[in-house]
Amino acid sequence: MSTSPRIVNPKAARIVPIEAPPAVEPARLAPGWLRERFAAPPTWAPELPGDGGMFPGREIRDAAVLVPLVHRDDGLRVLLTERTAHLHDHAGQISFPGGRRDPEDTSLEATALREAHEEVGLKPSQIELLGRLSEYQTVTAYRVTPVVALVHPPVMLATDSFEVADVFEVPLSFLMDPRNHQRRAIDTPVGERHFFAMPWTDPLDPEQRERFIWGATAAMLRNFYRFLSA
Repeated sequence: MSTSPRIVNPKAARIVPIEAPPAVEPARLAPGWLRERFAAPPTWAPELPGDGGMFPGREIRDAAVLVPLVHRDDGLRVLLTERTAHLHDHAGQISFPGGRRDPEDTSLEATALREAHEEVGLKPSQIELLGRLSEYQTVTAYRVTPVVALVHPPVMLATDSFEVADVFEVPLSFLMDPRNHQRRAIDTPVGERHFFAMPWTDPLDPEQRERFIWGATAAMLRNFYRFLSA
């Protein structure tokens, strides 16, 4: 029997009832306030440090993702990607642009910027780095550092079709409202696993396609909520 802890069908996981704390105030979702928050971070602790500890003793590799907050007329929106189905790690999942740190990367911020340019064509000249969130260790043995940034339009994307199946945006206000967060549980060969999910359907999408944001991406967004709420 396989001992893999990976979750193949996250939508089949049962929803675990949780209390929903208040949403982040709209004033805290403005660029100016975010700049001030990252310049003088509060004392806070991540709710979810990761699930990579399920298999101790493995070599942990450094990685970084960019959390791109795009200026739009209706507020900041988070740019997310859908990974292609053939990838070895996190295939088909909703993710931030990012990946493993290369030897030539001078910092994890450099990793996030490089990966965002390679995957979706974001130009570093459009990106205003704000700061880091806490590390998140994945079950696939990556220690991921989320780098939060403002993205100044116009946004002209050029996706890497090998890694990226689609790109879309979700209002930051939706993701920073715990009423839109689900906690789910599922049995695996190595025991019960819990994870957060944030299903999103764009009301302007004619196909009404649900984007099932879950796993590491949802966990980092939940930690972002904790950071902004502290």
